Amino acid sequence: MSDNPAEPTPQAAMPAVETRANPAARRRWLIILGAVVAGALIIFGAYRLFFAPSAESTDDAYVGGDVVAITAREPATVIAINADNTERVRAGQVLVEFDPASVDVNLAAAEAELARAVRAVRSSFASVDEGQAEVNRAKAELAQAQGDLARRRGAARGGAVSGEEVAHAIDAVNTARAALALAMSRRTQAQTTVQGTSVRSNPAVMTAIAQYRRAAIAKQHMKLIAPVDGTIAQRSVQLGQHVDAGVPLMSVVPLQNVWIDANFRETQLQHLRVGQPVKIKADIYGGDTVFHGRVVGLSAGSGSAFALLPPQNASGNWIKIVQRLPVRIALNRDELAKHPLRIGLSVKATVDTEDRSGPLLGNEARGSIGQTASQEGGPDVEAHINHIIGANQGFAR
Repeated sequence: MSDNPAEPTPQAAMPAVETRANPAARRRWLIILGAVVAGALIIFGAYRLFFAPSAESTDDAYVGGDVVAITAREPATVIAINADNTERVRAGQVLVEFDPASVDVNLAAAEAELARAVRAVRSSFASVDEGQAEVNRAKAELAQAQGDLARRRGAARGGAVSGEEVAHAIDAVNTARAALALAMSRRTQAQTTVQGTSVRSNPAVMTAIAQYRRAAIAKQHMKLIAPVDGTIAQRSVQLGQHVDAGVPLMSVVPLQNVWIDANFRETQLQHLRVGQPVKIKADIYGGDTVFHGRVVGLSAGSGSAFALLPPQNASGNWIKIVQRLPVRIALNRDELAKHPLRIGLSVKATVDTEDRSGPLLGNEARGSIGQTASQEGGPDVEAHINHIIGANQGFAR
């Protein structure tokens, strides 16, 4: 019997020693494990080669969109703000109102100047008529003087009229000719301001019309309207603030027209084509919500090429850095309506590159990407101009 009861008996320790000392069993298990791993790798490679669709993905992708700046067009003082950050607005909705007092004064002055110009042109037309009457009278006087001279010359041959009277008749004819020349010169001078024009097409009146229309346009600028549907952002304008022309006051972001800018590495661009389908997962909604889109174009250059300070690789030491190229992806609008996205949010984009029949470059420009009405005054301004001209013209010409 052993003195140490905890010490194992030789019979109990023998199986463990045999197991540890059996290299054949260990080698067999290692071979089995290696075969399983190799088989798994072969199956995975075959699946990727023959069954898995080709795709390129990146998580360096963000939501992009238009940011429509609302800027003041005339120096003015803010008297009303009708929309604030995060609020939705419709196209044509008034966002900011300015004090119209000064522009109302300018508009009244332009209206008075237009009326004065019409009356001045009307007076010029009357001067032409007056000049024509003077020419007609001078012609009649010349004809009368020439007739008197002819009669006196005939009478002088018979001795009934003295030579002195004939000389006076010649002087009268010369005077009448000079008067006719003066009348014709005055008529020509009067015609220079109105010849070939009507009252409305006269340069002076056209200048006054332009000044009135400019004042009317400035009047319209006292209300800034939303050019598109969207959400208000970056509001900086305050009530009572005096702003200068061109100062940005707020922005309108049309969230219904956002897109994805996915920055793929240049090594991923070999099989990317315009029109390929894309699946997008946004961090804001997690992995359960999937957006669908299509590649609409690739940027004309890498991000570093368009940076504020582009790299100068020809100077100093050079280290190759894999560049990234922005790829624009259009989104499904129905999905955007259900799950709105915001500009700048992070997403993961996966492009299915199996179909490579699309063009390498972007599509041809489709024309205007947006349009809004011009604030040229409109029919009301034109109607008021016609009223001013008609009220001060007095007659048609």
